[in-house]
Amino acid sequence: MAEPVLELRGIVREYRTGPDVLKVLDGADLVLNRGELVGLVGPSGSGKSTLLHTAGLLERAEGGEVLLDGEPVLRLSDGARTRLRREKLGFVYQFHHLLPEFNALDNVAMPLMVNGEKRKAARERAEVLLADMGLSDRMHHQPGQLSGGEQQRVAIARGLVNDPKLVIADEPTGNLDPATTDRVFASLIKIARSEGAAVLVATHNMALTKHMDRVLTLEDGKLTTFAG
Repeated sequence: MAEPVLELRGIVREYRTGPDVLKVLDGADLVLNRGELVGLVGPSGSGKSTLLHTAGLLERAEGGEVLLDGEPVLRLSDGARTRLRREKLGFVYQFHHLLPEFNALDNVAMPLMVNGEKRKAARERAEVLLADMGLSDRMHHQPGQLSGGEQQRVAIARGLVNDPKLVIADEPTGNLDPATTDRVFASLIKIARSEGAAVLVATHNMALTKHMDRVLTLEDGKLTTFAG
């Protein structure tokens, strides 16, 4: 049996303000397999972003363990964690954060070029992903010339350009109207399935959960199966 892409084991995440301690994650457990799409729901302030940041190696937990491809990563150096994020993780956020001075093609190719890939090869990979997103005729447009939905599809392509094992998506359609949300989320599902990535999506949009393989609720610092 293949190793899970991501495992969270007994994750504890605390924030301290003077003498007060706020325990946001309190023994959270998660197993996420290759090609699996898992939704994460819960009320605002429940810690969904904290869990995503911990899974994405952007924050360190105070307790427990994070395993990526079966390897413990929680206590790696900052440099090693940064390398893993570049090599194995992809991120998609509510706000696309595209670079306005570059066109869609170069926005998508940028992470590969930062990692040392030649510009020609990086752009070829970006072209494939943008075509999969239905943006072949828009890839030479700058972000300001694209609609909100098109910009978010560019951001999804950018998050997948390094062929990540794990995609972390935090409210990826939060700023879009319902029709555009459906198109953008369908694009995310299509490309994630075709690329074989594991995807963890935090969302408040319960209509999207019907497309998930599983849906988990974060409440009182722990993950449980969403009852619907």
